[in-house]
Amino acid sequence: MTHTAALPSAGPALRRALVRHHWRWLTMLALGLVIVIGTWGGRYATRVNFDAAALRGENTLRLAVAVLRGQMARFERLPQLIADQDLIRQVVQTPGDRAVVAEANAYLKEVNILLGSSDIYVMTQDGTTVAANNHDSDVSFVGENFAYRPYFFDAASGGEGRFFALGTTSLKRGYYFGAPIRDGDAVLGVVAFKIDVDGIEETWRGGDYEIIVTDPEGIIFMASRADWHFSSILPLTPDRLARTDQTRRYADARLRALPVTSDDQAGHRLMALTDVLGTREFLVLAEDMSEAGWTVQVLLDTASARAQALTTVIVALLLVGLGTMMAAVWLQRRARLMERMQLQRDARAELERRVVERTAELATVNRRLEAEVAERRATEAELRTAQASLVQAGKLAALGQMSAALSHEFNQPLGAARNFADNALVLIERNRIEDARDNISRVVALVDRMATLSRHLRNFARKPNSRLETVSVTEVMSETREIVAFRLRAADATLEFDPGPEPLLVRAGAVRLQQVLVNLISNAADAAEGSADRRIAVSARAEGGRAVIRVRDHGPGVPDAIVERIFDPFFTTKGVGKGLGLGLSISYNIIKDFGGELRVMNHPDGGAEFIIELIRSGRTTVT
Repeated sequence: MTHTAALPSAGPALRRALVRHHWRWLTMLALGLVIVIGTWGGRYATRVNFDAAALRGENTLRLAVAVLRGQMARFERLPQLIADQDLIRQVVQTPGDRAVVAEANAYLKEVNILLGSSDIYVMTQDGTTVAANNHDSDVSFVGENFAYRPYFFDAASGGEGRFFALGTTSLKRGYYFGAPIRDGDAVLGVVAFKIDVDGIEETWRGGDYEIIVTDPEGIIFMASRADWHFSSILPLTPDRLARTDQTRRYADARLRALPVTSDDQAGHRLMALTDVLGTREFLVLAEDMSEAGWTVQVLLDTASARAQALTTVIVALLLVGLGTMMAAVWLQRRARLMERMQLQRDARAELERRVVERTAELATVNRRLEAEVAERRATEAELRTAQASLVQAGKLAALGQMSAALSHEFNQPLGAARNFADNALVLIERNRIEDARDNISRVVALVDRMATLSRHLRNFARKPNSRLETVSVTEVMSETREIVAFRLRAADATLEFDPGPEPLLVRAGAVRLQQVLVNLISNAADAAEGSADRRIAVSARAEGGRAVIRVRDHGPGVPDAIVERIFDPFFTTKGVGKGLGLGLSISYNIIKDFGGELRVMNHPDGGAEFIIELIRSGRTTVT
């Protein structure tokens, strides 16, 4: 007994121990993830962002190199074409002939304008310029000696001259092509062709990167930033300066070294540069243009990539924190869920006990309910039968009221028929056959009239089925007129029917609709008996998608106090023995069965008006 009682108290303690164990593991896991993300994750995010930046930079680098190569390829064959001209060969052979020199100067100027180059000039074998496109400018090359330029001595030796430098006379940067002027195998002089590079630099500015072009000594010759021109990204050692001075590549320009430091990180070359904008770190992508002696480099600022990497690490740490919080909430909810589950188990056991106790009671109650349901179903069936009987009783009551008038209606034709028959016998005896035939025809007509009236009454008295079909209001009204004719004569009332401009078809049952019209017209005849105006007006119209039949009398109308009760069963304003109070109630239910509406109102000009709204129909029969 003692051991059994100790188990419930041990359960909560065990659960609390498990929760503390889970909390320790969760804390250790979160700290481990923070350490891993803070160290390895930072390096990985930096490498990923550097790789993405390098991919963008590679596209920029390829485009810049392609532009430079395309610009050089555009002009590289032109110097040799110019050198092959007879005029150029003649001017180096006779440099003292002023006419030839003047003609050569004009030719070079014209070609320079046509090709859009910077300068074109011709040098003799000793490097002296004898003709140039700028012969008439303030910076004329005529008379200048450029034998120290590599493009000259390479071409003078029979090869192709290539050199980029700052012009010593024009002080403008450009790329030089040199081509030998030949007379057979002998080299008579050199044609120099200089192209401008300023236009190319203009396309580099405005991007989120920097582009520089350096010579073999690391000196920046072209750059997207003009303040970097003639700066070196390598130390300016005496050997580098001596090689640069030997060719006077940069004329008298002052060279300076940029304060840069290089490093490799995440598989990429980085360069830190300090200038007037501060210290910035760049990702360096480079490609050699050996044919020009250049190195084209694209510098991408790493601030954006490092910011993205830092953002990635922060987001990862936040996710870890969020995950830890969610796990903590889950553990807490799980502990509470376990407690609730235990409470639910206890409650379930108590509930099962109570269910067992109540099952017997419920079984007894169910048996009682089943008996009551069966009794109510039987009552409902009886009510339906009673309702159908009431409808038929209403018609039979109406027929009962008609019986006296019908007796008179039949007696008159019967008496007339008897007289016509007697006369016919007398006429036959007198051999007046034609007159006898006329009397017999009248007897047949009277018999047909009585048969027609009998047929309408028989159809009216028959129980209708529930089938709905397309019914013509005009045809139903024609049969209704035959049935109520005796009632109208008894009340000295007249019936006026207005079928409308076109036949009106409705969805109804012909006999039941006829019963409704008989009831309404009979009531109108009762109301008209004490009135001066004994007209009963029936009209049929199509209004929108509905068919509206109006039955109006010119009697005293319906008192406001009974408007709400006029369709109630067994409610009547007639005297004792003159009605059951079922006619309007039956009519109301019949119209409802048709999916329509029956209502009553007092006409503004006097009298009551009953309004029937039915569904318009085509020729197709529906059920």
